[in-house]
Amino acid sequence: MSGWAAKRFWKSASVVQLEAGYTVHLDGRAVKTPAKNPLILPNQKLAQLIAAEWDAQAGTVNPETMPMTRRANSALEKVAPNRSAVIAELAGYGASDLLCYRAQSPAELVARQAAGWQPWLDWAARDLAAPLHVTAGIVYVVQPAQSLSNMHDHVAAFDAFALAGLHDLVAITGSLVLALAMAKGHLHPDQGFALSRIDEQWHAEQWGVDEAAAALESVKSAALHDAHRFLAACA
Repeated sequence: MSGWAAKRFWKSASVVQLEAGYTVHLDGRAVKTPAKNPLILPNQKLAQLIAAEWDAQAGTVNPETMPMTRRANSALEKVAPNRSAVIAELAGYGASDLLCYRAQSPAELVARQAAGWQPWLDWAARDLAAPLHVTAGIVYVVQPAQSLSNMHDHVAAFDAFALAGLHDLVAITGSLVLALAMAKGHLHPDQGFALSRIDEQWHAEQWGVDEAAAALESVKSAALHDAHRFLAACA
């Protein structure tokens, strides 16, 4: 038996202001989260993006085409009730940040990583007060406790909605430094994604592009840009 899928029943989606924030109505009926809780959004901009996603649905509702709605649901149902744990999880990436683990060879890849990654470690040391140690290879390097504490504080400054967006930036890139640079407007998501894929790009240049890997890269890139757009809308 095939799974049940919701069908479009409404003519138009609209943004409605509430005392607690904003929500989206479908022909006057308030949208709810999957757990049937009110979808209360922090600002009109995010509400408009979500309303546009509902308006764009045709026939069967496809959650895969609604990245703003899915992240808002996650912010309300997963992040907000577990805020401290989410902050700890994201801040923990600073202890093993992608940018700190460099190739030992070949020289071209070593140079490419240094040229791409070191400027953002310098930025973290300067703007986040979080200098991090760099090592060659995969053996774990202990990072300064004060740096990790300062990075934790930067993550903790985000509200539940922004944390939902930041989560995907961190998870996709493997770098808290790159994620914070994108979240704070210092790094364009195109560049942030490219920097996180230096190793993959180098290997593709040497051995050719794998179609399955390229398709996965495209999915990850789209998800990162959606997360960045969501986070920007939370401001």
